[in-house]
Amino acid sequence: MTSPGRSPEFCWDARAYHTSSSVQEQWAEELILKLALRSDEQVLDIGCGDGKVTAALAGAVPGGRVIGIDCSPDMIRFARERFSPAEYPNLAFVEMDARNLNFLQEFDVIFSNAALHWIPNHGPVLAGVNRSLHHGGRMLVQMGGKGNAAQVFEVLYVLMQEERWSRFFADFPFPYSFFTPDDYRGFLDSAGLRPVRVELIPKDMAYRTHADFSSWIRTTWLPYLARLPEGLRQEFIDALIDRYMEVYPVDPDGIIHIGMVRLEVEAVK
Repeated sequence: MTSPGRSPEFCWDARAYHTSSSVQEQWAEELILKLALRSDEQVLDIGCGDGKVTAALAGAVPGGRVIGIDCSPDMIRFARERFSPAEYPNLAFVEMDARNLNFLQEFDVIFSNAALHWIPNHGPVLAGVNRSLHHGGRMLVQMGGKGNAAQVFEVLYVLMQEERWSRFFADFPFPYSFFTPDDYRGFLDSAGLRPVRVELIPKDMAYRTHADFSSWIRTTWLPYLARLPEGLRQEFIDALIDRYMEVYPVDPDGIIHIGMVRLEVEAVK
């Protein structure tokens, strides 16, 4: 659930992510149910992050095997420590770039949740997926899609242009890849994978408190925060959230809502 590919200019904090990623975990659980896994299947989880979703996959295939990969050394260390081979004998974690999968026809299922939008070019990823799957194997992935978190970006871009912050974001490239279904069907076709279902799915991310919202920004919007001195990061987060809540007030129950859009892709080899 973190960057499964490139080596970014920032480091993930596995422990912080583990305590602030409940929404991503919930969406991953919903995605796992769609897999209808058999108990003996071999599964690869791309962008496994802290390992808790990968461990859930392992629990669903007691007679099979699950490997989680991530490019973050801290995430892999954390996952290995928290989900030990003694307790999860069919589960392993490997530090690996998703653009360079080195498996050959080893898996029945390839899964990924909230990770692949970190990679700009999905051609190498999907070529590796094709190599890694058995004939007839399937892929089910979900990532940020076109329009994801649009309301947050709307407020964020205004904030980034203000005199207090603009000097930190000169020539700042957009760090995510939010594709359309048509984009992705083309990628699948080029990789020799047959699309079964490619769709954008609206999601509501809800937080009860300013602190919960802040924790999500602090632990996952790292490309933006990495541009700022450490001493200014919380001030920037607070300014972003205050502005957001002015434009998009809480609902009658005091809940903060953020409109998300997920690109969900199901394909077979």
